[in-house]
Amino acid sequence: MDVDAVWRTIDTERASLADLVEDLSPAEWQAASLCDAWRVGDVAAHLTQAHMGYRDAALAAVRARGSFDRMLRDSAVRATGRPPAEHARRLRAMVGSRRTAPFLTPLEPLIDVLVHGQDMTLPLGRIRPVPEAAAAAAAQRVWEMGFPFRARRRLAGLRLTATDVDWTAGSGAPVEGPVAALLLLLTGRTAALDRLTGEGTEHFAAARGLRGGRTRETP
Repeated sequence: MDVDAVWRTIDTERASLADLVEDLSPAEWQAASLCDAWRVGDVAAHLTQAHMGYRDAALAAVRARGSFDRMLRDSAVRATGRPPAEHARRLRAMVGSRRTAPFLTPLEPLIDVLVHGQDMTLPLGRIRPVPEAAAAAAAQRVWEMGFPFRARRRLAGLRLTATDVDWTAGSGAPVEGPVAALLLLLTGRTAALDRLTGEGTEHFAAARGLRGGRTRETP
C-alpha cells in the first residue's frame, strides 16, 4: 500500500471505531479486552492518544518508571474516565490528520486501529471485518520492526502464509490462515489460533482456547 492508501484506511477505521465506541453498552465498556489487564474502554482511550507529543510521552514514561507497557496502560487508564461519547468525538476529530506519535511511521497507527479493533470486539462476540490489503501491510511492518512485538524472534522456525492475500514471512513449519488472524498472532494475541492451520500450529497447542494477548503494543 502507498502512504495515501494507508492514511485513507486509518481514517476509515477511526470513523468506524468511533461508531463502535458510541454503540458499546456500559457492561461492554468495562469488559476485558484481548490485552491482559486492559478493559475495552482502556483500549478505546488508548486509540485516542495516537497524537501524543514528545512532552506528554516523556512525562508518561517518567511516571511509568521507563516501562513501555506500563506507560501505555497508565495513560489509557487515566483517560478512561471520560464518557465514551468523548472518546468517539476524539476519534472522529483525528480523521483526516496525518500526525503520528514521536518516531513512528504511518504504519504504526494502521497496526493500532486494525489490531485494537479486534482487541475490543472479539471478546464481546462482535464481528469487525479487517481489510485484507491493509492487514498485509500491517503484518509486514510488524514482522520487520522488532520492538515491541519481536515477531521474528517469537515465531522463529515458522513460515506464515496468508490464505486470502499474497503475504508470507519466515521459514520452517507452515502456519496458514486469514491475514487478519496472522496479524493477531504476530502481535502476540492468541485469540485467533482456531483460524490457523498447518504443522506449525502445534507450537501454540498450549495456548489454544486462551482469551488473552500481550500488553506490548505500539502507542
